[in-house]
Amino acid sequence: MMNQQLWVEPVGALVLARLRGRCDEDILKECQRRVFELVKDTHQVKVLYDALELEDPTVDMALLQDKMDAEAKERLGPIVLRRAILVPNTRIAYLARIAFGQFGEGAYRVFYNDMAQAILWLEEKV
Repeated sequence: MMNQQLWVEPVGALVLARLRGRCDEDILKECQRRVFELVKDTHQVKVLYDALELEDPTVDMALLQDKMDAEAKERLGPIVLRRAILVPNTRIAYLARIAFGQFGEGAYRVFYNDMAQAILWLEEKV
């Protein structure tokens, strides 16, 4: 079941994490693990989270992502991720801002249904 809901793979110069359906704690943790594993293996720090087919997550999932980001900051050390989060609606956008906003240090942005703009933003020189 998890394989049908989560894909994490390198695509060109970025890491693509696609979440589909209902998101629970196990899927969120597995997504984070795979993303960080690929970041370390490929040295790509640009990550696109595609949540277009994600069912509305709970606030608890957003808070869990925020907590995992805080813990990951210690593990990643000097590596700073640039993350684009692709969302279908304002509720998921709001939750994404809670999930990634605390420790993102401006290195994340939420996009509504616009994968092309998300990729362009990721590819911009910082």
